[in-house]
Amino acid sequence: MSGKTPDSDGRRILPAEDRALWDSYTKPIKPLRKKPVAARDEPKPVAVPSRKLAPPRVTAPPVPPLAPLGRRMKQRVARGREAIDGRLDLHGMTQSEAHGALLGFLQRASAEDSKLVLVITGKSGVLRQQVPHWLGLPDLRVAVIGFEPAGIRHGGDGALYVRLRRAR
Repeated sequence: MSGKTPDSDGRRILPAEDRALWDSYTKPIKPLRKKPVAARDEPKPVAVPSRKLAPPRVTAPPVPPLAPLGRRMKQRVARGREAIDGRLDLHGMTQSEAHGALLGFLQRASAEDSKLVLVITGKSGVLRQQVPHWLGLPDLRVAVIGFEPAGIRHGGDGALYVRLRRAR
């Protein structure tokens, strides 16, 4: 098909007889979509930007990234030299119950100027996967500085040490 010539977009256009042949071939085909596809030869309407000003965006204050506890602090806590200010056991709760309990617990602990709390999730199950995700969400990040898996003495992989911000 050496009779093809490029149009303004650089696409090749079929000669009239080839186009007629193609149309006769594709005419009995029923489209999968209810909406017909626009022909390529027709120019598409160009959207004209309106003169209206966009509403101002409301942005949340930036939240600092989660920070790990640090090797020394984790050692002191695991050995019992640093106090754990509170404990929350999520065993037997549904995800929605656990999320609500975690949110309330962390807000209370932060208001009481607790520095470190222990959240027990269990060694298997959905809560073990979900709680670290929840701790990174904006509603809990207000209270949380960082978290790490607990030491063996406090539950190991089935619990988390959670470091809290001081209430202002």
